[in-house]
Amino acid sequence: MVAAKLGSEAMVNKGGFALSSAAFKAGGPLDPCFTADEEDAVAPPLEWTAPPPGTQELVLIVEDADFQTGEPFCHWLVWGLPGQKGMILEGETPPRVGKNAFGNSEWLLPDPPTGDKPHDFVFQLFALDLPLTLMPGANREELVAAMEGHVTAVAMLTATYTREEGGDYDWEDGDEEI
Repeated sequence: MVAAKLGSEAMVNKGGFALSSAAFKAGGPLDPCFTADEEDAVAPPLEWTAPPPGTQELVLIVEDADFQTGEPFCHWLVWGLPGQKGMILEGETPPRVGKNAFGNSEWLLPDPPTGDKPHDFVFQLFALDLPLTLMPGANREELVAAMEGHVTAVAMLTATYTREEGGDYDWEDGDEEI
């Protein structure tokens, strides 16, 4: 997880900095309407409290901590969020979005293999002490490199999700398999 690489325990929820969602409880299940189980799924709504004073920008990274390779699988990279209390509405397109694990600049719908144990989807919100100059479309490695040494606080929220029976999503052409 990026939070483990760039943050420390002392940075987690520093100064009361917290992340929540009206769509799911911390550690609770992610509604299928935010996953590949729904045809017109969108990203869930998120809300956060004020970050520590001096925060210039917020960065959101969402990863599947239980991806089969053992490496976190990147679902969403968002930056350019003002360094203040705020929110992203359900389905909203944020100011700057980077490339997810499939190389697309959008919310990558959670789609763990059918029969897998529940996967943990970790929403990590980072407070930075400077604004980033990255252009939209940067990848995870570029974003993490730009953040290095500038994270002052981290807020995290985890949702679980298990793929329902009834066909897997075909990422090749974007259609449900029959």
